[in-house]
Amino acid sequence: MGAPLTLRRDLNIGTTWLLPEWSSGPRGDERSVLAAARAAGYQGIQGVRAEWCLDAGLTPVAFDIRPEIGGLRAAAQQWADQGFACSTLMLGTGLNDDDQCDRFAEEVLEASSAANFPLYVETHRATITQDIWRTLRLIERFPELRFNGDFSHWYTGHDLGMVPIETVLEALDPVLVRTRYLHGRIGTSGSIQITVDDDRQDDAPVSHFRALWQRCFEGFLATSGDDLVPVPGGAMGFAPELLPAAFGYALTGAGDADDDEFGDRWEQALLLTGIADECFRAAGEALPQQLSNG
Repeated sequence: MGAPLTLRRDLNIGTTWLLPEWSSGPRGDERSVLAAARAAGYQGIQGVRAEWCLDAGLTPVAFDIRPEIGGLRAAAQQWADQGFACSTLMLGTGLNDDDQCDRFAEEVLEASSAANFPLYVETHRATITQDIWRTLRLIERFPELRFNGDFSHWYTGHDLGMVPIETVLEALDPVLVRTRYLHGRIGTSGSIQITVDDDRQDDAPVSHFRALWQRCFEGFLATSGDDLVPVPGGAMGFAPELLPAAFGYALTGAGDADDDEFGDRWEQALLLTGIADECFRAAGEALPQQLSNG
């Protein structure tokens, strides 16, 4: 019997970009940020050179934006050789037809298998997974695909806050059970990234994202043995990716966009990681009951 499956607490480096002066987050170059992340309890970093992460005792995770088909096999092999654990991928432009989507999917599966390296297709606007319906059809044709869930894009784009969460979970189940990495971000029907209040974690939309994340963890615990390439080290990564106002993500007041963000993204990342920990524990507790009912 193998080692138990676990949650790895990652951080996307974008969370530390352009932090306001009043933020409690780290200052300095990326090596300084890595040291601060390790001290804060993070176990992995997405978006920094693999050797620097490994030197800091952190698991390195890659990401890539690939609007065109081609070259992914070489990239996957390079990431594997450099020591990255996995990579998330934003594919296409959102204007791709079904044939092009299929070619993207075929390239992902071929490259992942050839390099024996996990590649996770990100659910993201302006990509081949920008809408739920097309993503579900893609899974029907390529059930081996695995995903990085950045569900704020769908939550805002599909106005999912207006739909009962039970209906959302049922509809998204083929995606959720195949999710092997998560970008920690919570949105609303009108904003892709919000600040979470400490005392309102049980209210929507936070409660909705808790349900989505827990279902992903349940799927990981129950079905990861079916993956084309195993999750590295048996650990599923959760990485808060809270981007600055200058990128159009963090909400601001009326002042300068770089210094007037609502909420401290560094502190928010820690809060979201805590929520993910709770969801993972709940998934572990819920899974035996689900299996017995099945």
